[in-house]
Parts: sequence; C-alpha cells; structure tokens
Amino acid sequence: MEWQTGAAGFAVGLVIAVVTTPVGVSGAVFLLPVQLSLLGVPSPAVTPTNLLYNVVAGPGALVRYHQDGLLYGPLTRWLVAGTLPGVVCGAVIRVFAVPGPAVFRLLVAALLLPLGLWLTVRTLRPAPARTAVEPSPRTIRVLALVVGTLGGIYGIGGGSLIGPFLVGRGMPVARVAPAALAATFLTSVVGAGTFGLLALGGSDDIAPLWFLGLACGLGGLAGGYLGARLRPRLPERALRALLGVLVAAVGALYAVQSLR
Repeated sequence: MEWQTGAAGFAVGLVIAVVTTPVGVSGAVFLLPVQLSLLGVPSPAVTPTNLLYNVVAGPGALVRYHQDGLLYGPLTRWLVAGTLPGVVCGAVIRVFAVPGPAVFRLLVAALLLPLGLWLTVRTLRPAPARTAVEPSPRTIRVLALVVGTLGGIYGIGGGSLIGPFLVGRGMPVARVAPAALAATFLTSVVGAGTFGLLALGGSDDIAPLWFLGLACGLGGLAGGYLGARLRPRLPERALRALLGVLVAAVGALYAVQSLR
C-alpha cells in the first residue's frame, strides 16, 4: 500500500510540475489539496510534506538560474532574510493554532480563491502599461516576513506568494523569479526541519510523511524538467487562464467544504 501511495504521489507531482512549470507557478499550490483529498495525508502533517516536495523538486530550476548568474542578487538576500524567520513562525502557528482540518480548509480557500481569480483576471484582461515604483528593501523584507509566515502555515514556502506582488510593482520577471524560487527552496528546507523538530516533542502527525514527500518531489523534479522543455511549444496565455480557473475552483471547493 505504501508503494502504491508513493507511485501515485510521483505521478501527481510529475503532472502538476509539467503543467505549472511553464507558467512559473509553484506546484505546491496544487499538491496540498491533492494530498488532503486523494492521498489521505493527515493534518497538520500535510504542510511539512508539502514543504518537503519543494525541497526535492526545486534544485533543477535553481541549478539553471545559477548557470545564468541570476541567483545571487540583492533581491534574493532581502527575500531570504524575511522568509526564513517567517516560515519558522508559520510552522509553530500551524501546529499550535490551526491544527483542525476545518480551520485549515478555510485557510486554504482564503489563499487559493483570490490567487486563482487574480491569475484569471490578469490573463484575460492584462493591466495597462504604467510606471511603477519598486518597493524599498525594508518594505520587501517586511513583506517577505509576512509571506514566509503564511508559507509556513500553508506549506508552499512563500516565494510564489510574493512574486506576483513584486512583478506588479514594476520589477521584471527575470529578476523576481530566481529570487522567489531561491526563497521558496530555502524556506521549505527550514520549514520542513522545524516541523521535524516540533514532532520530537509531540505527535507524529506534525512530522512530514517522508516517503510520500520524496516521491512527490521526485515526480516534481522530473516534471519541472519536462515542463521547461515544453514551454516554447505551449500557448502561455491559455495555460495561465487554465491555472487561474483551476486554483479558483479548488479554493471554492474547500470554502464550501469548510462552511459545511
């Protein structure tokens, strides 16, 4: 049974990464509801398991950005300085303040539904070109702390939440993407480790499911490579619209379930 679950996790991670990598959206956003609904991962273990997925699936893209010399700019340092302490706070909050599945589903809905609507509207009705002022380093660090905390609670690392804001404030995607990915990877490492330490003094349910997380991550690693290779052949606008609708639909589903 464990090997069947691992094979399913690998397949899910592979498919999600193939679809999300070409449009630059973290596959962890989609993996979490799949783990809750289809793979039967208990709460709150689903969050560190999702972080483990990011740890395993992320290095492929990081190596590519490293080869291009895009990983070590000041934006990366600002994001990491805020998201690392934030993800530790988020892990503690997740374990001691939001352990119940009903509250957690409501939180998932609150994060996914606006993100999906934003992706859909931005794809169908692109914002007009305008001059934007980039946020200050202090603002970026404070926002990174907030986003890191949310990422620690939700299990997506945090980088994928701050990226759209920075791009909307005028920063080029080529500058934001490697920094956000590096922050997501590092916060996922710290977040998964924090959950592991918290599990030493409590229930095993707050430790990541290592076998499943590794299986999903390996699928994401392979899927990310395939997605990067497929991107030039795929209609980006259609994919962004599809992802937006899918995220919004998942958020709406969990909102209805939590209200029931």
